[in-house]
Amino acid sequence: MNYSVLIVAGGKGQRMGLGYNKVFYPLKDGHTVLETTLQLFLNDVRCKQIVIVTNPDDLYKVTAHHEMGRIVNVGGGPTRQDSVYNGLMCVSEDLILVHDAARPWCSQALIDDLLTAMENEQAALLAVEVKDTVKEVKDGYVVKTVERSTLRHAQTPQAFKTSLLLKCIHKAQAEQFKASDDAQLIERYSDVPIKIVQGSYANIKITTQEDVR
Repeated sequence: MNYSVLIVAGGKGQRMGLGYNKVFYPLKDGHTVLETTLQLFLNDVRCKQIVIVTNPDDLYKVTAHHEMGRIVNVGGGPTRQDSVYNGLMCVSEDLILVHDAARPWCSQALIDDLLTAMENEQAALLAVEVKDTVKEVKDGYVVKTVERSTLRHAQTPQAFKTSLLLKCIHKAQAEQFKASDDAQLIERYSDVPIKIVQGSYANIKITTQEDVR
C-alpha cells in the first residue's frame, strides 16, 4: 500500500535547553533526530512522498541535508495543526501518515502494522497501554483514580485517508478549533472509527534531554 508521509518538524527546542530546533540535535550515532526519522521512510519503497513541514526559518537547514524530488519541503504555520494543513496541500497519495519528526525510533514493523490496518480502515493510530496509575486532580488534590484499562497513550505515525483528514481539518478551521492531535479531528468532525494499532514504548517523542539516548 503506497502512501505519503507528512513529517512535522517544527519547534524551538526550548524544553531541551537547546536554543534551536531539536530535530537538528545530533544523536549518539552522529545523525540528527530528523535524519534518523527520515531514514525509516526513505528505506520504505511504499513511501512515495515525504513532506517535511518545519519553521520557515529552518527551511534552508532542512533542504541542505537532502536532495529534492521524493522529498517536499513546506513552511509551517503558527500551530501544529496549521503546519499539518500546509503540508496536506502538497500530498500526492490517497493515504497519508502524519508523524512527529521528534519520534526517531519508530520501527518498520510498526509501519507495517499500521498499513495492514489501513487496508480495511479509514483512520488508524499507534498507541500503547498506560502503565502508571492515573489520578484526576483538581486544585492540587486528588479527585479520583482513573480506570486505566481503557486508556492509551497515542503515538505517531497516525494514518488517514487523505481526503478524510482534509475534510475534517477544513471543518476545524471554520470553527477555529485546535486539536491536540490529528486523530481528534476525525473524532470531532466525522463518524469514522479510528483503529488502534499496538505501538511500542520505544517509539518515544523526544521532549527533554532525558529522552535522548
